[in-house]
Parts: sequence; structure tokens; C-alpha cells
Amino acid sequence: MNKTYHELTLTLDEPYVDLIADYIMNIYDEGLEFGTGKIVIRSENDLNFVKDALLSLEEHLEQDIHMHFTLKEKENKDWIKTYQESIQPVEAGKFYIFPSWYAPKEGCINIKIDPALAFGSGHHATTSSCLEAVSKYVHKEDNVIDVGCGSGILGLAAKKLGATVSLCDTDPLSVKSCRENFLLNKTPYDALWEGSVDKAEGPYDIVIANIIADVLRFIATDLKQSVKEEGYLILSGILDKKEMLVKTSFSELTLEERILKDEWVTLVYKK
Repeated sequence: MNKTYHELTLTLDEPYVDLIADYIMNIYDEGLEFGTGKIVIRSENDLNFVKDALLSLEEHLEQDIHMHFTLKEKENKDWIKTYQESIQPVEAGKFYIFPSWYAPKEGCINIKIDPALAFGSGHHATTSSCLEAVSKYVHKEDNVIDVGCGSGILGLAAKKLGATVSLCDTDPLSVKSCRENFLLNKTPYDALWEGSVDKAEGPYDIVIANIIADVLRFIATDLKQSVKEEGYLILSGILDKKEMLVKTSFSELTLEERILKDEWVTLVYKK
């Protein structure tokens, strides 16, 4: 252990804390803390690359989220252990999501995820809502694709229900994390690639996309083309104030269910 570590503190508008924390988890593979209007990232390695990535993201967002950064070097301690002790298992739908330092739970479909690895630990409202939708709409022998798979948790859930599962993500760290989490769960995937749904072989019975609203709108045509007739499209990562914009992009489909948790919306459409 080094004598010092780097601490990057990010302050921002409260409604965007979860969104930015999820983005950080896609590019950074150690622990972070987040609370009211603040995210704290710690590492023994330089953290300027995280700051630069967030500044680049802010330039491409439609709204100003007022991010401010403070980077310090501090005396080291076992903060990774402290972080791990703060993470609790969570139940969502038929699934019990637990980190590797906990035991599985009898009577549930168990998924082991170490939450610092990438987006999707089950704790965030969007992931939890998607797991509920997967529990309800995915059945044995369905052909499923998880677009923007992050940690792979949603694809893992579908695979444990007996589906054939493909996964993709434009971020190479997420693809690596997804592969590792399938290995961690001793579960095989059927296809995994770096890229988006435009490379898919589809069509699929179920298409899952837990991504931010602006990206859902951008790839809407590809998502709709990837769904079979009578198939389902599960969309999440949608802030409630962006909901109508997403609905406009998918208006020709039938809205089967709307799940609201906190200020996040999951929409289930049927083609």
C-alpha cells in the first residue's frame, strides 16, 4: 500500500449525482462514494483521467450540471475495505444481488456482482427496475440482447432465467467487466462485443437498454429494428423530466408498463 492516495471530490447539482456516478463506474474500477450533491473518488493512482472524462461528458450533455472538482493527495488508509463494508446485498424482482464478500441467499436467483467494477450493481433505481422487468417479461428460451450492458447484471439475470443472451457496450472497460462477472457467476454468455446494437444479428424477443435518455433517442431506430414482432423493448436510465422525449422516439410501439423509482423511469414497450 502506498503512503498516500489521491482523492477527487466532485460537487454537482443533486439530480445528476446518480447519473454521473454510474458514468464514473463505467471508466473507473475502484470504489467511490456519493451523497447529496457530491461524489468522492479515491485511488492510489492519478485521477486526472476521470476529471478529463467528466469534462468531456459535460460538453456533450444538453444541460449544464454545474460540476466542480477538488483533487487532493492524502495519507493512505484501507478505504477499499471501508467501502466494501458499506455495500449491502439487494433484492430486485426474482433476484438477489450480492458482492463477493457476502453469501448467496436461498430461495432467490443469486447474482454475484462486485459493484465498483462497472455500471450495474442492482442498487441504482434504473438497474433495480430493469431487474423487475426482466423477472416479468423474460422467459426460458427467449432470445435477449442487453445493449449498453455495463457490468452485465441484466444479461446475467436473463441467462439465469434460461434465455439466450447477447451483450454489447461501446466502452471496453464495461465489456471486460461484463466478461469477468459472467465468469464470477460461472455462467456462459452467448455473444459479447464492443460496440452497439447496430452490430447485432437479431431480431430478439427482448431488447434491454439501460442507458441515458439522450443515447436511447440517438439509437432508437436500431433498437426498434432489433425487436421481433410481438417482442418487448425494456428502456431505462431515463430521468422523469426526459420521459416524454424518449416516448416520442418510440411512439409507434405499445407502452405495456411504466416503472418509476425515485426520479428514474423504466418503460416496457411491445412491438
